[in-house]
Amino acid sequence: MERKSNYASMGVTAFLTAAAILLFYDTLFGGKAALALLKTVQPILYGAFIAYLLAPMVNFFEGHLFPLRPGRTRKRAHALFIRTAGILLAWLVIAFLFYLLASVLLPELYKSVLQLIANVDNYYQTVSGWVTSLSDHMLETYPDLARQVSQRLEDYFQDFDKWLTGLLPQIQTVMTTVSGGVLSLVNFVKDLLVGIIASVYLLATKERCAAYGRKLVYSLFPRDRVGLVLRGVRRADAIFSGFVRGKLLDSIIIGVLCFVCCSILKFPYTPLVSVFVGVTNVIPFFGPFLGAIPSTFLILLVSPRQALYFVIFVLALQQLDGNVIGPKILGNTTGLSSLWVIIAILVGGGFFGIAGMFFGVPVCACLNSLVNFFVDARLREKGLPPDPGEYAAGGAHGPRREEPKNL
Repeated sequence: MERKSNYASMGVTAFLTAAAILLFYDTLFGGKAALALLKTVQPILYGAFIAYLLAPMVNFFEGHLFPLRPGRTRKRAHALFIRTAGILLAWLVIAFLFYLLASVLLPELYKSVLQLIANVDNYYQTVSGWVTSLSDHMLETYPDLARQVSQRLEDYFQDFDKWLTGLLPQIQTVMTTVSGGVLSLVNFVKDLLVGIIASVYLLATKERCAAYGRKLVYSLFPRDRVGLVLRGVRRADAIFSGFVRGKLLDSIIIGVLCFVCCSILKFPYTPLVSVFVGVTNVIPFFGPFLGAIPSTFLILLVSPRQALYFVIFVLALQQLDGNVIGPKILGNTTGLSSLWVIIAILVGGGFFGIAGMFFGVPVCACLNSLVNFFVDARLREKGLPPDPGEYAAGGAHGPRREEPKNL
């Protein structure tokens, strides 16, 4: 036993040493090593994420379409058939959803984009009329301020004319950028296809992968600590699965509701607006505002009255989402207060962009759960209560119940 423990310690030491060397090398050479490693394993990460999202659907099909009677076990061939059927049905559901997206939403979205491009000149004239009317009003009321604004606009027009003059030499650079974007899209599609294949393999062997994970935990940690580690992993899985899957489902529901209601109310650019609202709803807290602002501006160019109605509709929709749909789907999966949600979004977005704004909340929730576990454990070792209410009036003198009562 002692020899095995020494082997485990040597393995952890070797891993940490290699990680430190890679980190030092990465710091010296500007992140190229980490980016190259990430680019290599990116298809596998795509596959793991897809498998993680589809695992509940596969379990649902296996448990409801092929229920197992109590006290009986499945033969190997029977279990393989059921797993294959579950994976196939899950991918058929995904294919059907993509078919609906391609046959219903994408054509309407394409028409909305074409309509927006065709009306750019009209919208420019509308905005120009607003600016001219505002300038005339300012000229009558505040002549000095109006002259300053007019001079500033004239400077902007001169700068814009200079930019147009130097636009031709930049066309080659733009074409190079577009070609690079197309190449990146092709690489993404290739990685996604490899990820789909990897996800099928991971779904087919998910129990074996979980068994290897538990085996690794037993090899690295003392036996009396394995239960705590596995409980922490289950807690992290509950947070991530509840938030990621729930938030994606919630955003799909909000996007569909927005599309149906906007179609009934006959708002312009309904498909485009619904995509904005549904996609940005993935981002907690700030997402509804990020989607509503450009959507309101698009509708405002067509009809200010409809823009006002749309703002009222979005506020009602977000109230429905925040008070009914969201709590029903998500519940209290993160356990974070609103302040910590905002901090997690800002920090995650600052480091990793849009993906950081989405995954920052469950990561912060996992860290919060870990810190609370260690704090509560230390308090119990000291014979102190873990309930925060006990420390509301204790201050630096300890829990409230240890304070002397006033006579």
